[in-house]
Amino acid sequence: MCGLTGFVDYSNTSAEYILKAMNGVLEHRGPNDDGISFYETSSYQLGLAHKRLSIMDLSAHGHQPMSYEHLEIIYNGEVYNFKEIRTELIELGYHFESDSDTEVILKSFHCWNDKAVDKFHGMFAFVIYDSESQILKIFRDRAGVKPLYWYFDQQTLLFSSELKSFHKHPNFKKVINNDALAKYLQYGYIPQPHTIFESAYKLKAGHFLTVDLKKQTVKESSYWDVVDFYNKERLDITYDEAIKHTDTLLHRAFNYRMVSDVSVGIFLSGGYDSVSVASILQSDHQTKLKTFTIGFEDQGFDEAPYAKAIAKHIGTDHVEHYCTQQDALKIIPTLSEIYDEPLGDVSAIPTILVCQMAKKEVTVALSADGGDEVFAGYGKYQRALKYQKYADMNFAAKKLGSFTLKAINKTNLLDFNRAEQITRVIDIVNKTPDESLLKHLVFPNSATVADLLVKKPKDIFTYFDMGATLVSHNDELSRMLAVDYKTYMVDDVLVKVDRAGMSVSLEGREPLLDHSIIEFAAQLPSNFKLRDGNTKDILKNIVHNYVPKHMVDRPKMGFGVPIHHWLNKDLKPLIDEYLEDRRINKEGVFCVAQIIELKKKFTQAPENRQLAKLLWYILVFQMWFEKWMD
Repeated sequence: MCGLTGFVDYSNTSAEYILKAMNGVLEHRGPNDDGISFYETSSYQLGLAHKRLSIMDLSAHGHQPMSYEHLEIIYNGEVYNFKEIRTELIELGYHFESDSDTEVILKSFHCWNDKAVDKFHGMFAFVIYDSESQILKIFRDRAGVKPLYWYFDQQTLLFSSELKSFHKHPNFKKVINNDALAKYLQYGYIPQPHTIFESAYKLKAGHFLTVDLKKQTVKESSYWDVVDFYNKERLDITYDEAIKHTDTLLHRAFNYRMVSDVSVGIFLSGGYDSVSVASILQSDHQTKLKTFTIGFEDQGFDEAPYAKAIAKHIGTDHVEHYCTQQDALKIIPTLSEIYDEPLGDVSAIPTILVCQMAKKEVTVALSADGGDEVFAGYGKYQRALKYQKYADMNFAAKKLGSFTLKAINKTNLLDFNRAEQITRVIDIVNKTPDESLLKHLVFPNSATVADLLVKKPKDIFTYFDMGATLVSHNDELSRMLAVDYKTYMVDDVLVKVDRAGMSVSLEGREPLLDHSIIEFAAQLPSNFKLRDGNTKDILKNIVHNYVPKHMVDRPKMGFGVPIHHWLNKDLKPLIDEYLEDRRINKEGVFCVAQIIELKKKFTQAPENRQLAKLLWYILVFQMWFEKWMD
């Protein structure tokens, strides 16, 4: 795991010191080594820069940028099957100077060009410069575990693992994208390909950019899409056959993630996903693996006792740390630095804490994210299916229902919760076939709230509107899983974990996101996942082979903190400071009157968790604005 950045400047106004500054802010992603390449021609300047966190081949042979003949690479991530690919390349006549996966990627592209990426099992973002063709290729892994941002204004192309590098280039124009801000207030994150800035984008998961330096063009292309596998015919296999094959895939994917030249640990929450990773891996290893858990003083959020019992049962070397309220509150002022785009997911706080704890003993930590999106683990899917009947109403009934609900809503304007609930049902009643139920149902705030707070936002396309790409044999559950994989998972969960780990130079790996698992799971019948009201059924039955059911079968708790209590007590001074009328008015981003009304409503109803979450989103944005815009 590393950090990369660079630019193509057609105005020839850049310099090597700018490249070094862009690279310097990524020190946390790679404190072990760094390197740059800077080229000047009559028509452009090209800069490639890299910060290295040494995981594979700790010697200087893994230094980047790395070159081979006319190709040069900077790379962030891990390709876990690199030894198998290396053997294949050796048989084809290639020679290797290092034991790094970087050299394997580079020579794979020399051999197979773009098709090389089809061979990679892993997480990655990399840039390959071909000096002969003067083409730059920028790739991001299938699931989007590794980040890659890019900015283009016709004269300057910037790219980086994190947005903070862009602020170091004088050609970067910091203009807030109001349309993306409205999405942030609705979802708590900004969905790909959008970012908080205009002209800046997330490279979409499973995509690559082709930059023609001579023609000065940028083209984004897809090389993998989870939708393609949901669109395949469902596999004609029995439930028991599905369990057996899934178990085989899990063993291979999990053990791939143990490949490392440094120490590796596992995050263990006590839920099915993390228990699957820890129990399967421990069953395959004779030495005790290291597991880590964060506990909370508030029992409503505390899974540590369950994790401790499971660790004892499977035989890991377990470490736990209890997070106090003061521990968590100390993290809040650092969020804007760690997450250089607003992220409202409050579970970022304990995620940062568990990464800080793990870093004291390991350099690599396995997380179990993705299990809910792959195997249908969230309760929101069941809730959404209950609302399907409203979306399926005929046109006349929809029109009458929408009119009636809008009339009712006028009487509930002072009741934030009820007004929001009615607005959601109205949105579901009027949703188009291309829209996912998730777009209107499962997020803290409706689009209506975002429209009231942000000045004149437009409704921009996201993968919540990709229904037309999913063929008709996909039922509503399959559609939601596909949408979640391309929205919430990549732009909330994976961003949260990547930045939290990298803030302390800890590499996070996601074994449940090996593409072989989702490619198989997407083709399974939905009732193998959501079975008789039981979520994640197929994964749970596999886990029960390693851990007794009574130890792990309990209601899902999540990984959160009691933010509604904090906003009313310890964080109230921050609300008063950052949501102060004159500050809001000076920034010119939000509608002042609406912010005043929200604060008033929360004062009247401090236990209102939905309203608290919206205020938290606004507070996070305000702290971000002060850090990166003032």
